[in-house]
Amino acid sequence: MTTVAAYAVPAAKAPLERTTIERREVGEFDVLIDIKFAGICHSDIHQAREGWGEATFPMVPGHEIAGIVSEVGAGVTKYQVGDRVGVGCLVDSCRECESCKAGEEQYCTGGNVFTYNAIGKDGELTYGGYSQKVVVHENFVVRIPDALSLDVAAPLLCAGITTYSPLKHWNAGPGKKVAILGLGGLGHTGVKIAHALGAEVTVLSQSLRKKDDGLKLGADHYYATSDEQTFKDLQGSFDLILSTVSAPLDLGAFLSLLKRDGALVNVGAPEEPIALNLFSVIAGRKTLAGSMIGGIAETQEMLDFCAEHGFGAEVEVIRADQINEAYERVLSSDVRYRFVIDIATI
Repeated sequence: MTTVAAYAVPAAKAPLERTTIERREVGEFDVLIDIKFAGICHSDIHQAREGWGEATFPMVPGHEIAGIVSEVGAGVTKYQVGDRVGVGCLVDSCRECESCKAGEEQYCTGGNVFTYNAIGKDGELTYGGYSQKVVVHENFVVRIPDALSLDVAAPLLCAGITTYSPLKHWNAGPGKKVAILGLGGLGHTGVKIAHALGAEVTVLSQSLRKKDDGLKLGADHYYATSDEQTFKDLQGSFDLILSTVSAPLDLGAFLSLLKRDGALVNVGAPEEPIALNLFSVIAGRKTLAGSMIGGIAETQEMLDFCAEHGFGAEVEVIRADQINEAYERVLSSDVRYRFVIDIATI
């Protein structure tokens, strides 16, 4: 076992504090990564505060991990010491079910293992990226292209793939009108990716406060959802709406903005249930759907796509002792657009 420094949540809703954790020895097919940067995802806050249900503690959050390989197991063929790599939301899966065989490990029915707040196949609690090192099976590691700096690449391991996967699945591209609902950590990557795919992109945000940013990121149009006129003007406009919002919404109102056969896809996960009149779906043969991150192969595809198009996430790099402050700022929407922890400061 290797002892490393980390920032952990000792109990639900408690502030994070510096501590040490144990990492397993490098196995035959394992990769040891010296973590350089770790993004702060809103889901870290949900889980640290048990917003999505009971969690395990102490918890070391972080599933947007970028770093350098410092050791590989004897059987590793994909990576070598010095490689620039990343780890996202998953560190294992059953590898045998239909979803795993299709490269959709995020939908594993045999038991996938999340990067933190989960129990690994060794029976031990998994700890995430707010730490100096991590050991991961090579099949759950991705390569970060040289064209992406590690700090702007880190958030792509969750925010990037979470928006890329549904945009690809629902065929965002030339001739399609796509709306990104919410311009935050997820939404800003969605705008960049949808634009790069060739879609006509609209941002739907509570206010026009970030309009200039949205247009610079690649949006063609920007509307405030707090303005009732928006829902009148845009009725029946979109082929696809990607909701990145983690607060309760009037889904019926947003479904009204879809064309016939359009889809409203949710990647944000509110803590509270949401009511819906099903006529909002029935009228217009519309689809209300969800999407969760992406598989490992698709995550690599996404990173290569972002590198090819010359963009990463928009980040604010912080010291490790600023994590608790960053959590509060995320909750008050005071970040543009992703906090990234400089792990060297732990």
